[in-house]
Parts: sequence; structure tokens; C-alpha cells
Amino acid sequence: MGIQSESSEHILVCISPSPSNPKVVSAAARMAEAFQATLTAVYVKPTNYEALPEGDRARLQNNIRFAERNGASVTTIVGDDVPSQVAEYARISDTTKIVVGRSGMKRRHFWSRTPLTEQIILNVPDLDVYIIPDSAVDFSRQKERSRVADSIRPTLRELIVTLLLMAAATLIGLVFLRSGFSEANIITVFILGVLLVSVVTVSPLFGVLGSLAGVLLFNWFFIEPRYSFHTYETEYAVTFAIMLASSLITGTLANRIKQNGRHAAREAFRTKVLLDTNQLLQKAENPEEAIRVTARQIITLLNRDVVIYSRSESGGLGDRAEFGVFRSEPEPAVRDENEREICEWVFANRQSAGAHLERFGKAGAQYHPICLNGCSYGVLVIRLNGGLPDTFENSIMMSILGECALALENLRNAEEKERASVMMRNEQLRANLLRSISHDIRTPLTSVSGNASNLLAHYKQLDDRTLEQIFSDIYDDSEWLIDLVENLLSISRIENGQMELHRSLEVMDDVIEEALKHADREAKRHHISIEPSEEILLVNMDAGLIMQVLINLINNAVKNTPEGSEITVRSGRKGEWAVVSVTDNGPGIPDAIKDQVFEMFFTGRNKVADGRRGLGLGLALCKSIVEAHNGRITLTDNEPTGCRFTVELPVKEVRIDE
Repeated sequence: MGIQSESSEHILVCISPSPSNPKVVSAAARMAEAFQATLTAVYVKPTNYEALPEGDRARLQNNIRFAERNGASVTTIVGDDVPSQVAEYARISDTTKIVVGRSGMKRRHFWSRTPLTEQIILNVPDLDVYIIPDSAVDFSRQKERSRVADSIRPTLRELIVTLLLMAAATLIGLVFLRSGFSEANIITVFILGVLLVSVVTVSPLFGVLGSLAGVLLFNWFFIEPRYSFHTYETEYAVTFAIMLASSLITGTLANRIKQNGRHAAREAFRTKVLLDTNQLLQKAENPEEAIRVTARQIITLLNRDVVIYSRSESGGLGDRAEFGVFRSEPEPAVRDENEREICEWVFANRQSAGAHLERFGKAGAQYHPICLNGCSYGVLVIRLNGGLPDTFENSIMMSILGECALALENLRNAEEKERASVMMRNEQLRANLLRSISHDIRTPLTSVSGNASNLLAHYKQLDDRTLEQIFSDIYDDSEWLIDLVENLLSISRIENGQMELHRSLEVMDDVIEEALKHADREAKRHHISIEPSEEILLVNMDAGLIMQVLINLINNAVKNTPEGSEITVRSGRKGEWAVVSVTDNGPGIPDAIKDQVFEMFFTGRNKVADGRRGLGLGLALCKSIVEAHNGRITLTDNEPTGCRFTVELPVKEVRIDE
């Protein structure tokens, strides 16, 4: 199989308790519809969520439900660093566009806090960020895109912020010095400055820079002799060391909190991938779809090309299917020369192999079995592309493979169950057939055998009238047996898909007249009338099979109505259908069994005069033949008594020039 890649837009919209948030979600939903994109709504739940006002929490829940109604998949991330967590989730989920809301508030001063929207833009410089103002929802005109350097790279702005914060700490320290505060209070001010630097900057470099600057500034301005880096007191060396350590620890803790927020976003994404995999695999209707879902979810998780070898029908390793990450410029596929050999080993032993593993460690990819309960369903090949999945990614991947194996096993079990059900049904049909044949054929065969024996033993003693009656009985019984065999053969061909329709344009009324000529001899004891159509009905059909349908319907009416009953065969047109009905005024068919009359081997409770029962094949055969002609057959009541079988077939229009 060739490389299969999926290229789709992924839009991320931010959820908040803001009253205008539904406008932002609506804009994102319209954008997703326009781009035929996947829509994800992300809410960063603060650690002090319980302290939020009740009104904000209620509004938040309404906004979340509104996002779900608009087709968004909602993901919740716990943390307080909204910009970095949203940006991290966007990066790992292959988001192509971000939609956020922005109020009319503007940044008043350089040192004031950067608005949330600007922080998100700075954290994701390579993505399109659409800002929806509270006053108007016009995302097509509010697009803002930033080309700033990567978020972890030091920037001039952050350097200036660091210098300003440390200068402010120095000024406050000088004020404290003039006010007579102790050096311990001044040290606390510098530690606070370092903490603020770590919080407001993105790069961890500035936390370290602030710590060093704090120690140097404290030494320069507040330790005798001032305005130099010398000191007369040896204990100040310890003070400097403690101050530097405290500053570094404070900055490290602040950066660790940021990293925890990013990790929380990453783990939320991975957990969502696993949850989505479970839901998608439950909807898979066949093994091929389950394999595609698994490959797509692993690509989403790892962002690496994968290959899956599925299980063949014979139980061995089957064909390969390659699934690639979408790239603007395709990369040449690099595969191990012995890939098939490794996959055969992994499939047979149900153990992982490949790069950095015990077996086939020099391979360029990793090979993992898709197996459950000692049965292998396939092998997953991961192109490492220069790096191994981390421990958490690997555990999620193995969980996905487990879900895939479970889904494949369920599909196989369902298939085997269906196959067993079909076999059981076929066996039941065969048993019914044998039971019916052994019971119902015995009567005509006994009659034929008895009449033949009577002829052989007493032929010369029998008068002409008696002989004629015996010959007539033998003929009727043989005709019944011939009709039975024909119906059995026709049913068998239809069930096996071997019946071929030899279609041609035929006049329906001509077919009806021919069918009456081959009706049961008992039909002479009934009053059969024909009401032909007022127009010529041309039908593209197999005349022999449709004639067999009409013969069965007429014979069915003859055998199940008393002698002298009225039987009417009508033809006509109803829209695009040629309609033929066979109506009788007999006892009719009870409502309780009407739904079963077209089933094989169903004979109902009606008995004919001689006690012979049919095998219940005639109406089942009629239904199969009519449906093979793209038509339909129905049973209704005839007022005041009796029943009506109606056959509808597509009519062929006749043009004048034909």
C-alpha cells in the first residue's frame, strides 16, 4: 500500500467565564465549518477555581456546553499560566489556528502586565492567532500574527523587564536603608525582585541573571565599603552565598511551576488522545477502519510516521499500510531492509523489537506487536526520525495498541458470532426442509405408488372412468412434485447468488395470460377473471421468472380458497410502477401471521381439501424474484373477505418513434 497522509486544519478556541465568550466560540465554529477543520475548546482551570464567584462558574459551564453544542471537543487543563499552557497544548496537538477573545482594555504602561492575547501570540509565533474583540465578532479582519523568536529564547523585552525590576528592587532597598531598615529586609526585597523576574519572563535564563544581579547590586550599594565589590566583614561572604542560593531556588521554583503547567497541558493532550482512541475504535465497523484509527492517533501522539502490518485472513502477517505525518514538503521514506523479517519475528513472538531494544537493536525503527490474549493482530512500526518517545508517550502508545487489539478481537468475535448465527440459521433451514419434505412428499409419493400398484394388479378389472381418475391423480401428484423441485432449485440458485436474469421488454398482460395457461388444474373449479390494463405496460423483466411468480400466486389462491371462489387478476399503472394484483374472496390470512407469509417453510394454518400441505416455498420464491427485479410484493386484505397479493415492477416508458 502507498503512503497515506492526513492533512486537516485544527482550530483551538479558548474558553473563559467571560459573557462574550459565546461570540468567540461562534466565530471559531464558523471558521471550522469554512475550513472543514477540527475544533477544540480549551479551558485552563485555575488552582483557585473554588474561590471563583458562583456567577462566573455558572457562566463558565454555560460557555462549555455552548462550545459542545457547536461541535467543539472540550479539554480542561489545570494551571495558572494560561498563555504558556494554551501555547503548549497548541504545539503538541498540531493546532493550525488559535481563536481568542480580547476586551477593550489596553496596556497603559511598558511595565504593566502584558495582555493575555499578546502573551499567547508571543508564545506561538508560528501560528495564526485570530483575536475576537468583545464589541464585534469579525475574525476575518482581526487576524494578528507574530514573527517573534521562539518562546524559550531570550528576548530584548524580557532583558529590559529584568533590568527594570532589579533597578526597582535597588531603589526600594535604598529607601529602606535611609529609613533605617535592616539588611535582612533589603535582602528580602531583592529576593522578591528575583521572584517577579522569574514569573513575568518566559526564558529561565533571566531568573539566573536576576539572582546574580541581585547579589552584585546588594554588594555594590549596601555593603561597606559601598560602590565596590569588596567587603570588610567575612560573614558577608556567607550572606552573599545564602542570598544567591535563595534567589536561585526561588527562580527555579517559579520556572518549575511553569514547566508543570506545560507538562499538565501535554498530559491533558495525551490523555485526550487515549480517550478519543477508545471512542473511535468503538465506532470502527471493520478491521481496516480500526487500523486507520490507531495509526492516526499514534501519529497525533508522537508526530512520527508509522507503518502497520495487519493480520491476514489465514492468520499470518498480512500486507503493510504506511501512514505519514502531513508535511508541506514530503520526505523520502527510509525503511529497514529487513523490515518484513523483524515484523515476522515480532508477530510470532508477541514482543517488541528494533532500535534501542534487545532484539534487532540496530534497526532504524521500533516494532511493537498488536496482540491480546495470546493472539497477534498485527505489528506497529514507528519511524523514530532521530528520537525515541519518552516514557509517558510510550505508555500511552502501548495503551492505544491494547485498545486496538481489543477492538480487533471484538470485531473478530462479532464476525465469528455472525458466521455461527448464519450457519445455525442455515442448519435450521435444512432441518426444516428435510422435516417438511419427509412429511409432505410422503402423501403424493404414497398416492403415486398406491395407484401404480393398483394399476399393475387390477388393470384389466378397472373400468375406463376409474382408470381415468387414477391417471388424473398420478398426473396431479407428479405435477405437484415437479413444482416442488422447481421451487427448491430456484430458491437454491437465488440464495447462492447464481440466478441470472435474462431481461427483455415484455407486455405485462401477455405474461399474465401465459401464466394462466400453466395454472393448477384445480383452477377450473374456481371463477378466475382478468382485468387488463387500459394502456400497454412494458416491463424490462425475465418473463419466465415473473410468469413463475404469477403462477405461484394464482395457485396459492386456488389451493387456499373453497371451490367456486372468485379469483381476479388485475393489471394497471401507478406512477412509475406496473402493478399486478391477485385477489380472492376466500377466508383470508389472519393479521398475526401476515408478516411471516413470505418466509421460507412457513405454511400457516390453512389446509386444503385433500389434507396436503405446501412446503412454504412459493411465496418466499416470489419475493426473491420480484426484489431481484427491483420491485416489491405486498399482502393486504380484500374487502369484505379474502386477501390481495400485489406485485409492483418498474415500468418502461414507450416513445412514439419506437
